[in-house]
Order: sequence, then C-alpha cells, then structure tokens
Amino acid sequence: MIIEILSEVISINFSKKKHKLTVSFHLQFSSNIFYIFLVLGLSFNQPKFSPTPIWNSNGITFANQSIVGKEPCAIFVNTNNTIYVVHRQISAIVVWHEESVNPTNIIFGNFTRSTSLFVTSNGDIYFDDGAENGQVQRWIAETNTSITVMNVGSSCHSLFVDINDTLYCSMYYHHQVVKRSLTNPVISSNRVAAGTGNPGSDANKLEGPRGIFVDMNLDLYVTDCGNNRVQLFQSGESDGSTIAGSTSLNPTIKLECPSGIILDAEKYLFIVDRENSRIIGSGLNGFRCLVGCYRWGTKSNQLNEPSSLSFDHSGNMFVADTLNSRIQKFVLMKDSFVLSFNQPKFCSTATWNSHGITVANQSIVGQYPTAIFVNTNNTIYVAHRQNYAIVVWHEDRVNPIKIISGNFTSLASLFVTSDDGIYIDDGYKNGRVLKWMVETGTFVTVMNVGSSCHSLFVDINDTLYCSMPDDHQVVKRSLNDSMINSNRVAAGTGNPGSSSNQLDSPRGIFVDVNFDLYVADCGNNRVQLFQSGEPDGITVVGSNFLNPTITLKCPTGVILDTEKYLFILDHSNSRIVGSGLNGLRCLVGCHGIGSQSHQLNFPSSFSFNRYKDIIVADFLNHRIQKFQLFKESCVNTSSVVQTVYASELTTKSPTYFPKCSESSFYYEAIQVNVRRSGLYTFFSKSNIDTYGSIHNDYFNPSNAYENQLADDGDNCKPHQFRFTIALESSIKYVLVVATRESSKGGVFSIFVSGPDNVDLKKINYPPVSEKLFPSGTRPNYSSELTTKSQTYSRDCQKSNYYYETIRMNIMKNGDYALGSNSSMDTFGDIYKDDFNPMNPFENLLLQNYRRCSRQNFKFIANLHTGTKYILVVTTRNPNITGNFSILTSVSNNITLNRHNLHVSSASLFVTSNGDIYIDDGNKNGRVQKWSAETNTFVTVMNVNSSCWSLFVDIYDTLYCSMSSYHQVVKRSLTDSVMTSNRAVAGTGIRGSGSNQLYNPAGIFVDVNLDLYVADGYNHRVQLFQPGESNGITIAGSTSLNPTITLRLPIGIILDAEKYLFIVDNANHRIVGSGLNGFRCLVGCYGLGSQSNQLISPTSFSFDHSGNMFVTDQYNHRIQKFPYVEEFCGN
Repeated sequence: MIIEILSEVISINFSKKKHKLTVSFHLQFSSNIFYIFLVLGLSFNQPKFSPTPIWNSNGITFANQSIVGKEPCAIFVNTNNTIYVVHRQISAIVVWHEESVNPTNIIFGNFTRSTSLFVTSNGDIYFDDGAENGQVQRWIAETNTSITVMNVGSSCHSLFVDINDTLYCSMYYHHQVVKRSLTNPVISSNRVAAGTGNPGSDANKLEGPRGIFVDMNLDLYVTDCGNNRVQLFQSGESDGSTIAGSTSLNPTIKLECPSGIILDAEKYLFIVDRENSRIIGSGLNGFRCLVGCYRWGTKSNQLNEPSSLSFDHSGNMFVADTLNSRIQKFVLMKDSFVLSFNQPKFCSTATWNSHGITVANQSIVGQYPTAIFVNTNNTIYVAHRQNYAIVVWHEDRVNPIKIISGNFTSLASLFVTSDDGIYIDDGYKNGRVLKWMVETGTFVTVMNVGSSCHSLFVDINDTLYCSMPDDHQVVKRSLNDSMINSNRVAAGTGNPGSSSNQLDSPRGIFVDVNFDLYVADCGNNRVQLFQSGEPDGITVVGSNFLNPTITLKCPTGVILDTEKYLFILDHSNSRIVGSGLNGLRCLVGCHGIGSQSHQLNFPSSFSFNRYKDIIVADFLNHRIQKFQLFKESCVNTSSVVQTVYASELTTKSPTYFPKCSESSFYYEAIQVNVRRSGLYTFFSKSNIDTYGSIHNDYFNPSNAYENQLADDGDNCKPHQFRFTIALESSIKYVLVVATRESSKGGVFSIFVSGPDNVDLKKINYPPVSEKLFPSGTRPNYSSELTTKSQTYSRDCQKSNYYYETIRMNIMKNGDYALGSNSSMDTFGDIYKDDFNPMNPFENLLLQNYRRCSRQNFKFIANLHTGTKYILVVTTRNPNITGNFSILTSVSNNITLNRHNLHVSSASLFVTSNGDIYIDDGNKNGRVQKWSAETNTFVTVMNVNSSCWSLFVDIYDTLYCSMSSYHQVVKRSLTDSVMTSNRAVAGTGIRGSGSNQLYNPAGIFVDVNLDLYVADGYNHRVQLFQPGESNGITIAGSTSLNPTITLRLPIGIILDAEKYLFIVDNANHRIVGSGLNGFRCLVGCYGLGSQSNQLISPTSFSFDHSGNMFVTDQYNHRIQKFPYVEEFCGN
C-alpha cells in the first residue's frame, strides 16, 4: 500500500522555467531501522532515528592524512553514499564511494584554504574560496568547470543550499551569516540572514559563527562558536533563540565552540562540539554525548577538535577529525538502547505508603544487606555478604529462584545489565570488580581497583564506573577496551575535600544518557553533578546548593527518573528523599530511625521496580523493604481542592521555644485529618512573619523537632511559609503555626491544596515557660578530650575519633535539653543501656551534630527514670582534642557522671601461680599484676592505651593488644627495664596488609611462640610466627580455604590439637574449626536474650571439662555452655 502511494507521488513533477523540483523517496532497511525519506530535493542524508540511537564508540579511520591531507575541515556525504572531502594542501576535492577504499575521483580547482563544501542533488559542488579570493565557487558536474556564485568578505566556515536554491555562508570573522538566491543573476545580491556584523551575545548577534543548517521551513540553525551556543533564526526573524548551550531554557549539556550541526528527520540536533572534541545529540531526555566521549586524543574512541560531520544513508556518522588529520566513521550499532533498571516517570504528586512491606528478611539476605538491584523484569538481586552469594528472586515469589555463589568478599555493590550480566564489587580484599557471565555461569575480572567499590554503574556505552570511598574518587573504564588496567578518573582528586573537584567518601553513583555523573558525596553531605568530561562538579543537592530545601546526612544512593528528578538515599537520616517542582521532600523513612514498618535503620541502597515501588536494603534492620506507590496519588492531579483555615495568635496563645531559640514564641496547634492520601501543599497568608511545621501523631512543645515531618519559614514569599508533603488518610497529623518574632501576634490564614479537602481543628497545648538554657546556666559537666582519651571509628569509615562517655542519671521523667559548649567541632550521641565502640550504631537512641550553632551540638530528649543513658561526646573530625562543657536545661533532675568503658579493665590473664594480670591502660597507661602471695598490685607494663587482650606465654613474656593503636606489643617480665616493650605485630597504622592490623582484639600465644591475633575490623584471624612481621590469614574471607565469614572477631583460643575457637562478635556467636573447616558452636540462632542466643559476646574460656564460659556483653551475663561428650563417640 505504501509503495503504491509513493509511486503516485513520484510521478508528479513541479516545474517552473528551468528549475524543476523533484519529489523523490528513499526506502531503507538497516539494522532495526525502517525509515522512508520524502525528500524535497535534498542531497544529504537526514535519517529518522529512534530517540536513543547508539554508535560504536570506537571509530574506523575511513581516510587518513595521506588521502585527505593535513587538518581536514569539510566533509559531505550525499544520498548515494558518495563522500566528498576538501584536501586543503593540494586545492582539491577528494571523492569516493563508501564501499571504495581508494578515491574514485579527485577534482582539482583554483581555490585556497577551503573550509567548507556543499553538494546538491545534481552533483554540483559548492566550496569555500573566501579566505584569499573572496568568493564561493560552484563546480558544475555536467561541464567539469568552476564558476563564482557568491562574493564574500572572508572565508565561509560553512555553506548550505536550501530547498529554494538559496546559498548560505557563515562568516566566522564577520560574525554574520549571509545568503543569496542562486536564481538571482546579480551575483552581489547578498542579504544578511543572521547577525549584525558586530560580535556579541544578544539575541540578534553572533560571535564567530561556524556550522549552519537550514530546514524545510527555511529556519536557520547556527553554531555560535564564540558564545558556546546554537541559535535558531526562524524564517524572516533577526532575533535568534538559544536552543542548545548554557543559556538555553533547558540546558542539559555544556558546549565549547560548536562548529557543525545537522538535524535528523525528527528535528533532533546533532552538534560538533569542537573544543570538547565530541559529537552530541538531542533526544527526549535532552542532550547526550554520542561519540568522542572520552576527551580529546588520538585513539579510535577519541577526536581532536573535529570540524564537521555528515551521515550516510544507513545512519553511520562521518566526522572530519581535524587535528588528527583523518576522517572517522562511527557505525550505528543500535537504533535504541535498553536500560536494565527501572527509570519511572512520576507525576508531581506521587506518594508512597509510609509503611513498608518486608519482602526478604535476614534468613534470605543475611545480615547487613548493602547491595540491591531490581531489573525491568522485576527480578531482585541482593548480595548475601555472609554466604558470598548473590540471591536472586522474582518479586512475586517468596523464595529465591537462584543463588549465585562466588569467590568474593565483603561485597558492597552490584549492577545488572540488560543481558543479565552481574557486575559485583570484590575490591576490599581482592582489588577487583567481577562480572558473572550468564552464558557460562562463571565469574571473570573486568576491572582492577585499589579498594572497595561502594557503587557500580554501567552506562549506555558500556563504560563501567566504580565509586571508591576510601580513595575519595570515582573511576571508570570502557568494557570495550581490551586493556583491563585502563581505568580513568571520572570524579575526585583522590584527596578528601569539599572543593568542586573533590569528594569525601563518595558512595552512590548514577550516569544518565548524557554521560553526566551524579555522585552521592557522603562526607560532604551533598550530591555532585559532574558533566561529561568536566573535572569540577556542581552541587545539585546539599547545604551548598543555591536553593537548599532539605539537609542531607551522608547520602549513599542516587537515582534519576525519566524527568531527571533526583531520588536520594539519605543514609544517616535513615530516609529516602526526592526532588520535584517544589524542591526536595521526604518520601519514605520519614519517622525517625527504627525497626518499625514505617522506619529504616541506616539504609544502604535502593531501586525501583516496574510498578514504581521503592525497594530498599535496610542495612541495620537486616531486611529488604518495599514501599508501594499510592496509585491514587496520581489520579486527577489537575483537579486541586483547597481548604482554608483562619485564626489569630494573641497574648493568650501558648508559647514555646522553637528549635534553638532563647526566646519564646506564640503558636497554635491544628489537628489535620486527611480524607484521601496524596500530596498536599500548605501555605500561609498574614501580616505577621509566620513559621509552619507539620508533625506525625502529636506535637511536643518541649521538643519542637519531635515527630516533625516538614517545616518552613519563608519559602513562598518573605515572611510566609509554604511546604509540600505527602500525607496518608490513616495517620493523624498536627500543623503548628507560630510567629517568627518573639511576643508578637496577629491574624493568619492557612491554605491547604491537594486531591481532597482536609479537616482542620484547633488543639489546645499547654505553654512551655522554661527556656532550653536560661541565661546564666552553668555547665553540668566539664571535661577534656586528650590524646590519652579513648578512640573509636565514629562513622565506621575513619578511625581515631577521641571520645568520652558520660552516664546520665534521670531523677524525673520529662524533656531535657543537653548541649555542648566548646571550641572544638563537637558531635554528640545518646545511647540506651550501653555503648559499644566497636559498633557505634548499636543501641543508638539520638544523634545530633551542630543543630544550633556552628560547633556545638544540642539535644532535646524525652528521658525516663530507671533507664540507663550514655552520652558520648566526640568530634566532627578525627584526631581533634580540646575542652568541652555540657549544659542541661533542668540541672536538679539530671546528673552527669563520667562512664568509664573498659576503664576498670578490658582484659585479664591468670598465671599458674594465681597471679592476675589486669589491663589498666585507658587512663593510667599500665598493666598491673595482682600478686596472690602479697595481695598487692604492682605495675608490670607501661602502655599507651587500653589492652583489649592480655597473654603471658611459657617464657613469661607479657603480650598486650592495643586496639586503638592497631598493634600488639610485648615485654619480658624477667626484664627489669619497665619500658622494654617491643612491637610483635602491626605497624601502628591501620590497614589490611599482611604486616598490618585494624583494631586488633583477642590474642593467643602457643608453645611454639606463634601469635594468633583476632584482627577485628579486618574480619580475620592472623598468625604471626616468631620473628615474622608479616602475618598469615588463617580464618576469614581472605584465608586460603574460607569456610566461614567473620564479622569483628575479638577473642581466640587454640585447643590441644591447634583447632581455633573464635568469638565472632558482630555475628553474636562462637565458631570453631575442625577437619571440615569452621562451624558455629554456640549462639547459632541470631542475636537475642534466649538461652541459645548471645548479644555481642566479648570473650570466652574453657573449664577442664571442656565446658564453655562466655561473657555475653549486652545480655549482661556470663553464659555456660556444657560440653556434650556423646557427640565425640565413634
């Protein structure tokens, strides 16, 4: 049918005098492309691509310098696939068919330094000869002669003949585009098409114009090199509009001296970005790099200041690679690319159920799940870190459909491509990224790295990215490159910092179709955008952002939707936030840290499924949570219902102390009942300066932060508040309206717009008459952090944070304010029951850093009598010391006393004569010996810190493991010199090398004087043979025959057969080795307080009958596990 219609069209000829306009067609099947050209006299190829075509990033050198000369500028490919290139040195036009290796014709002429050419459908060639001779020439195919067709004042950087036979010339040095009709016999009849002739950036001006293109509507497109933009001059208009470049309405890419331009059949732009040495193209999602995306160079995937481009009829791209003196051909590989992950398009009012569904618990995904990926088929991939496996299941299945085991350790991230290849991090121990090949069911190394990759990403050009928090950098390599060591820096200098070119512990990464890299910059609490090829990032979310609407705390994941809105995993705030028209808002996990269904506990990564639900790896809750999208939140979003509430703040209104203020303010609490779940906007109108906040369930005037979901002071316009938030019909909310000027009231109105009306009702709350810290408040506690203070890893990333623990004794239930006063940059945590420096997230109740002032923290906490609370005071950065004081709001109802963790003793050892060796290193810097004979203590060793473990070998040598100094020292008890300590293991600098330790804990020395060390944060046991500084890993993921995964081993004993027994602290168990490797012995049923469970055991010992005694730390008990002898029978 199509052919019949086209046949009828072809038979029509339009003629006017000698100029005949032929309507022709070109039918082409190529790869997955089917396109039909209805061409009005067009001589060049204008393909119809899909919105997401891909070219092979490695170009083929179609012609080198020996054929096209030095620095070729001009190329043209016609609809017959005949290629024309100007050879500038010999003043010739080289012509050949694409299938030909050698030129089929060389047309010599009388021209110099030609920079452009254009070939019409009859084979005539228009070429620039303006630099020396001030003319444009036309070579006539019929007569094989050249004539002058245009007089110009300078070189024409680009030539174009439109469908009306009008010739255009872009004059770079005259900042103008001129044109003349070829049907006009007057050769000097040039007219201005664009530009005033004076350089400038106004709409009617150009600066150094280069490439030009004229479409069927006679609209003129100009690459305005000096202004780094592309201008569109509609027919007859002198003012242009910027359609590409930093000043366009929707800039998605940065240009630097664009020099060539072509439109495809759908009017998508293809631009030669000369100074960035690349070709870019527009599409549904804005601009993206197509070829030359690896900075300038001479490799096959690089360009060096290209000048022009042209397409053949198959959609292959030909580029004049000027400074490389060659013509490169980039083959169209795929007319579209398929993303392996879900990138939904959301409505502006999208809302998710705040209560998550647990789709996989610890029994399926293990402890501390970090990596999750959901593909477009709704297949879920999760890394099981304890079993060294990837667990795979369909979302609609209860049980996994596949478990892929491998020889990898401490897996932090994974990425699945559309061909089901799985890329996994194995950098921590083995320094590599692996790919699981679905065809062979095997793993291969695809990237070498220096440390763990917290996040992996494969872009549409098959480039693999790895974010390395320990190296403060993101690196990448092309998977098409055969050299596996071809890593290049994508972002970061390798040194931590907050400058635009630096990162501090980068985590999650995302690369869009434009090859723009988004980095969750954890240590800087921001998200950085690194545009393709740019070393300097732009802060798109974070406190340094131009319009911050939310505060991030160690973001660790980032995803873009199809509209380029950001979704961010706000790790230390235990929530997921998303951007929109009104800035950022909390989406899920908006109710504080916890284990309930509407809470998260330091989540590590997330993904969308095909139904637009959010799937989260809930790290410290050991589960995978699904938060379902409320589909009704996007129904009838155009019909908005508004509710109005009016009231007045007076001197009779209750008062409170908002945030950190020392003055009281009038407020009114309003109960909000939501009839229909969805996105609602609250804004105020008043003559007074208003502040608004909304809270979940209730409002505590003594603690304005409690249950707070959103707040704002003057977002809408000066002195008024406005915020948008997702509300659910099943939850009670409280809106608080207050003044921002103390002791001032007035009339106000509240407007609430959303998918339905809301019910607003005033609630009466009592006033809060007491200031947080009344003037003259004296410190309740004062102390100092010194180099002798205990140290720990506050954020599980950096070590050597000095800290002090303070016991808070509560005499009366109520709200208490606690704040610091110090010249240091202080950080505060409150723990319930106890504090474990080896796991700072355990028992964490509240965390506050610089809430109210630049360097001091402040808490408002509801505390109860009879509960043990521990306040930990530390610093923002490691290795900081100084004085500090703690202020409290009600000093007569709360007392603060120093709480010495392991101060009395962290360890002891008893020798055969009954003498007891006791650690006293934390404050007094010594090990003491209690003599059974004299019943007295004497100092037997001087140390710099607490000894986590002590041991006396058969030669009376005393060993001390100094966890904070990453070292084990020893001294002979027969040596009279007390300072005769020697290092026996560890360099004193933390690390995972064979000669290094990281927070060593338990130690054991056998009769051969072999030293066994439980190397805590390296999750291994090391053996140091006598006199050897390098240890051998005998237990842990990096041992030769790993059969068990350790997590924070801190105690070790050998039996008579040299089998190992290990306290696996963070796995809450005791494990032992045997003929068949390691196995769990006790505490094998998860953490808990039942008789078969343990919580963070610290040490153990055997009696002479083989019964095991365990210090069950957080169950506050000593557990005895009887030895069952019958299991050892024949």
